Amino acid sequence: MSATHDAHRDDRRLRMPSLVTPRSRSAVAWVGRIGAALGVAILVAGCVDAGAAPASTGGTVTVLGSWEGPEEAAFMEMVKPFEVRTGIRVVYTSTRDLQGQLERGIAAGDPPDVAGLPGPGFMTQLARSGGLKDLTGVIDVAGYKADTIPSFVSLGTIDGKLVGVFIKATVKGLLWYDRSVWTLGTPRTWDELVQVARVAAKGVTKPWCVGLESGAASGWPGTDWIEDFLLRQSGPDAYDRWVAGTLRWTSPEVRRAFESYGQVVADGAVFGGADGALRTYFAVAGRPLFNQPPGCLFLHQGSFMAPFLGDDPAHPSPDFDFLPFPDVDPKYSGSLIGAGDLMGLIRDTPQARELLRYLITPEAQSIWVKRGGVLSGNLRVTAYPDSISEREARLLQSATRFRFDASDAMPELMNSAFWQAVLDFTKDQDRLDDILAHLDAVQATAYRR
Repeated sequence: MSATHDAHRDDRRLRMPSLVTPRSRSAVAWVGRIGAALGVAILVAGCVDAGAAPASTGGTVTVLGSWEGPEEAAFMEMVKPFEVRTGIRVVYTSTRDLQGQLERGIAAGDPPDVAGLPGPGFMTQLARSGGLKDLTGVIDVAGYKADTIPSFVSLGTIDGKLVGVFIKATVKGLLWYDRSVWTLGTPRTWDELVQVARVAAKGVTKPWCVGLESGAASGWPGTDWIEDFLLRQSGPDAYDRWVAGTLRWTSPEVRRAFESYGQVVADGAVFGGADGALRTYFAVAGRPLFNQPPGCLFLHQGSFMAPFLGDDPAHPSPDFDFLPFPDVDPKYSGSLIGAGDLMGLIRDTPQARELLRYLITPEAQSIWVKRGGVLSGNLRVTAYPDSISEREARLLQSATRFRFDASDAMPELMNSAFWQAVLDFTKDQDRLDDILAHLDAVQATAYRR
């Protein structure tokens, strides 16, 4: 799930239309002209056509996910029209151990009907062990493929079978800034950005703000940096081999990405120094952007960060914007990393089928998108609440080399070791050889499971 799950599972959960379609509005008008009984029939038909269930279904559907707080509230708002329309009650349970609880529930014969999936790595494991149902015949697969960003369809497909569908998405690697401070346009390359930022920051501020603290998931913001560098420096083939466990951590490609990240968190480049980056909670890491004078020029974070940038009592209405992560090697122009929340069918019930059909509709996903802070992989969702979200969605839709967040796609043991490696390297960059060698050893174990 982001993921978003963001995971980063514990702390990315902080990030944090009219429900009558044109077809159903026509039906309502017809009701007034030719009679209530016929009108009800037409309304039901209109709802089914929009991906919803007949009103007589009833029953319950259990959902297990990692959303808490505002995200849980957004999900429940998202399914409210479904509950009203179908009579099906959605029983949602939140957990901070999504993978573990799923594994235990399946082993005990008491799994949820529908579940969030903590990234493509675990989804693959679950699908191949028989824990996930093939969605062919459950949803309109052809319609889903037509409406969805192709890379998201591929990410949910294992061994030729669609087993996971995305209900929301995140763009990673955005460089957030204060409009009143950064006025030098959009650099075309990473080297150009670094050069201009050093000049702009000289004697006043630092180029970068970084916050790595995130409770049990501390370190994940640094993994995002390393992933962005590796994809843009070495290309999607090296990135894919790294995620799959066939590119060693001691390889030149991975080492170069770590070293590039090291330049960002060097004491002379990051606000508060390396120690400050280690101590700063990721959700408040952008506040120095708006200090007077500013503490930094840029914060590297995903699209989910926008609500946090406006959630500072000292700066209630900051005027922020973002730059896309610039190219490093022009050969890999158009690269983008993202994440998203995958849902899968664990127990095949009529209610679970109806819920999955509803969750992939533009109607359902527009409800969450309109709350802000999330995107949709559905190309028919256009009701973004502001210009920043619209631009993020365009980036997602236009990426020519899209890749899922690497750490989320790795086995859990590897993911946790990566988080810790970021913390260890940020604290002492001279330990890079030992850190990478240790990650090689973890890789040899993690991918055998």
